[in-house]
Amino acid sequence: MTGNRWVRAAGLAALAVLLCLSGMLLRPFIIPDSQSAPPVLNPTEIGFTQDMMAHHEQALIIVQRLDPAADPTIRQLAQQISDTQRIEIGTMLGWLRLANASPTDPHPMSWMRSTGMSGGTDHSAMSMPTTTAPAAGAAMPGMATLAELDALSAARGSAAETLFLQLMLRHHRGGVAMARAADKQVTSGPVKETARSMITAQSQEAGIMTLLLAQRGAQPLA
Repeated sequence: MTGNRWVRAAGLAALAVLLCLSGMLLRPFIIPDSQSAPPVLNPTEIGFTQDMMAHHEQALIIVQRLDPAADPTIRQLAQQISDTQRIEIGTMLGWLRLANASPTDPHPMSWMRSTGMSGGTDHSAMSMPTTTAPAAGAAMPGMATLAELDALSAARGSAAETLFLQLMLRHHRGGVAMARAADKQVTSGPVKETARSMITAQSQEAGIMTLLLAQRGAQPLA
């Protein structure tokens, strides 16, 4: 009886080993070993993030070039914009690092046509004269020229305050247009949520700047 038990135990052990080996051999057919993880960001999200980072970076330059002796209300608004956009730049840079993507877009604004938006989509919100997506390398909406930035650096007093408000208001409107376009193209996730947050925050700040310009008897830039 004892011998039979040992034989039976040895047989069961051998069967278990055989089943394990069979499972290892069959595993590639049942569960692929090389499952590719879904991308962290899709091409539209990467393009929008890259371009919005560049857009935010110019906002920081506009803030830096404001006359230090400007009205405290303007200075406070400028600081608020700077603080918010620095945080968002850090967040977006983190996304791009996770996606192993460059922080700069080799083809600015090309993400606008990555999901077939060219043609029948209304791009009036982008303040562009065409009804198709901008070509690769197209300028981002709301960006200031070097001449305008130099003029802001040289301006003082009320002239500096007015020019700052005009440049930043146009800049915010361009950023809101970009965020709205991303919101339409991205279905869900943190990029979409951040784009919506940008729309809300920058629209509110744009409203404040519009009122401040009106108080100074100045008009927004075209």
